[in-house]
Amino acid sequence: MNIQRRNNNGLPMLSIILLALLGVPRVIAHDLQWVDPHGIINRLLVFIPPIVWILYVLGKRHHVQYPFLPLMAIGAVYGLFLGITHQLLWNMAFETPPALGGNLADLPAAANSFLTRTFAFISSIVTGTVVGSVCGIAATLLHTLVKGKLRG
Repeated sequence: MNIQRRNNNGLPMLSIILLALLGVPRVIAHDLQWVDPHGIINRLLVFIPPIVWILYVLGKRHHVQYPFLPLMAIGAVYGLFLGITHQLLWNMAFETPPALGGNLADLPAAANSFLTRTFAFISSIVTGTVVGSVCGIAATLLHTLVKGKLRG
């Protein structure tokens, strides 16, 4: 597989991976509690990567005619990185690992860990894909507005 070759969404896989990696510093800073979750640094780490994604994809309008799919792909890969990073930093992020409650409270520790980690990983992929989709919707609207103004 050639990661430089353009895929169906108009971007090389390498570009998708590199753009998705822009979100990883926030994950690390959050999990290691290096930044205040309500502070300006955290907000910059949250919003700058998706803005860069949108600007990059819109800047590639000769190769990307429909920005939704490449941005959703970037978000999905970001979600994968988010999940992997959370798993790697799991023991540092939690003083006491999350535990299931209710009917599942009496599960063995290994089963509890497996379930919480699995659902956290799936949640990360869903979160990244949703972020990418929201960026894709915003970029599609911007793309349509700019295209309309250029024609009009």
